[in-house]
Amino acid sequence: MNLMIIGRKAQDAASVLALTETAKKREALLHIAGLLRKETKSILAANAADVAAAVEKKVKDSMIDRLRLTEARIDAMAVGLEQITELADPIGEKIAQWILPNGLRVRKVRVPFGVIGIIYESRPNVTVDAFGLCFMSGNAVILKGGSDAINSNIALGAILRKGLEDCGITPDAVCVIEDTARETTKELMRLNQFIDVLIPRGGANLIKTVLENSTIPVIETGTGNCHIYVDKKADLAKAIDIIINAKTQRMGVCNACESLVVHKDVEAKFLPMLAEALAPYHVEIRADEAAREIVPQFAEATEEDFGTEYLDAILSIKTVDSVEEAIEHINRYHTKHSDAIITKDCKAADLFLRAIDSACVYVNASTRFTDGFEFGFGAEIGISTQKLHARGPMGLAELTSYKYQIVGNGQVRS
Repeated sequence: MNLMIIGRKAQDAASVLALTETAKKREALLHIAGLLRKETKSILAANAADVAAAVEKKVKDSMIDRLRLTEARIDAMAVGLEQITELADPIGEKIAQWILPNGLRVRKVRVPFGVIGIIYESRPNVTVDAFGLCFMSGNAVILKGGSDAINSNIALGAILRKGLEDCGITPDAVCVIEDTARETTKELMRLNQFIDVLIPRGGANLIKTVLENSTIPVIETGTGNCHIYVDKKADLAKAIDIIINAKTQRMGVCNACESLVVHKDVEAKFLPMLAEALAPYHVEIRADEAAREIVPQFAEATEEDFGTEYLDAILSIKTVDSVEEAIEHINRYHTKHSDAIITKDCKAADLFLRAIDSACVYVNASTRFTDGFEFGFGAEIGISTQKLHARGPMGLAELTSYKYQIVGNGQVRS
């Protein structure tokens, strides 16, 4: 697979997409959504091969869950594309405009990046989600998934390209790289003459590798060591429900809760409630000394535990004396993804919202809501944990840049 040729074709496609009418983009996405539903059986067959290979390799269940497709998940991909068509097309949006004293009319206008490269692991739904957002925002996309989902990604990529062709749009607007060699991934990271921005989606090692090796500007979608703080004025029953959802609904995703912080005034009552509630889910709890004195069956937590994204049935617990100490602990160990406070104290909630340095900060709600679909963006390209350009769930607007358009009437600079 010649990446230079792929890059050049993607660049050519991007030039066409930048001028493609909104109605035509919506038509194509709706058609592809229909194709996904129509081809559900073939997609599931390809995915079954990937899942079987993962089982044979004894991959942990939480990671297999990230890999596995179902009819419902395929339908969710189609719904994501349909939602995107209902959103405003950002391309050509006038962000600002003004007239200079010399009569020049200046407009700041949204434009596509051009070609976006995405390197990702495990979850084949990223193939469709990323395409949909990149396409609607006028960008061509080159997709490099992991070897664990290669059959699923190839099958989905073929459907995307067919759907574009059916609608009279160049299929080179999307390319799924089928070569799974690491050397190919490294070569892709250096294709800066064709790719305008690179987005990694995956674990810490993948993100670190991309940051260290890419010659293309990178938007970092970080890992998710998400915390929930149970305040001294928390509704404990509500806290249990939120934690069960945040930790156990899907353990292998970046917005799952990995760490709890508990105020000492409620630990004696709350921790036994928590142990009982999590027992059916077989969650291993690793706690500090104060928590273990209350529930001796908790395992001992190390400092490393407080900073770990487990993506598994493991949860760390730290007890604190105040909301200020909770904030200090979270800001030290989190990954700036999503953190929550459970409290009936408005002052504590307000302080938490202002002081926690994360992309998404919650009061009395599960961290699992950090998701482009849940935020109303349609699908998402990822959760950015950096501060330049984009932060949090990245939808259509976050996949654009801007340019200045200046209209004059013969003005020259003196």
